[in-house]
Formats: sequence, structure tokens, C-alpha cells
Amino acid sequence: MTEQLKKINLGIQDGNEFFAHELSVNFNPTQFIFDFRCVTPRSDPRSKDAPFISIKHNVVLAEPYHAKRILEVLGNVVKQYEEQFGKIEKPKALKALEKKAKKTAKENNNKKSTKETIPSYLG
Repeated sequence: MTEQLKKINLGIQDGNEFFAHELSVNFNPTQFIFDFRCVTPRSDPRSKDAPFISIKHNVVLAEPYHAKRILEVLGNVVKQYEEQFGKIEKPKALKALEKKAKKTAKENNNKKSTKETIPSYLG
């Protein structure tokens, strides 16, 4: 008896490339939720309107076992990267910003200001 090869039409839909500035990870009893976000301010100097902030996000859901595998794979890839290119360190500009934010927070605590601070995505 000869086996016949069955033809399968396979369509692959590639997603758009996506650069994520931020990531949040949440979970519930059955899955981990990875929310990758790209926050981009859009402004036109000629416009009198308030600046427009574009927030795009892609969500990836994974079962707990697969989330643990993602952690393992990512750890291995980062280790290989550092062996090839050197240790990954926090950028100097980010260190300076954190130092400035810490100093500002300390000053605000000393003043006991009741002014509410609102995060700014405009830099």
C-alpha cells in the first residue's frame, strides 16, 4: 500500500515589526500576560492643540510553563550576548536621570508638598 502525500496550503501572517519602550508583565492563575508598549509623543509646533501621545501595544499571553521557558531562553541568550559583546550595563544617561529623580523625590519629601506629580511622556 502506498501512502499518498497530502497537500497542505499554509498561510503565515507576519506581524509588523514593533519596538517596545516599556513592558509590563501580569499574571492570573492560568496565564502570564506580557504587554509590550511603544509610547511616542507626536507634536506639531504649528498646532495650538495639546500634544498627541501615541501608545501602541502588543500583548502576548503564555501559560505558566511557557513563561518559565521564556525566562530560561532569554537568560541563555543574554548570557551568550554578554560573552560575545561584553556585559550589558545601564546607560549613563539613565543612571543620571535616576539620580536626578531620586534627588528631586528627596527634596519633595523634605518640602512635604501636596502637589500631585503626573508622569510625563514628553521628556
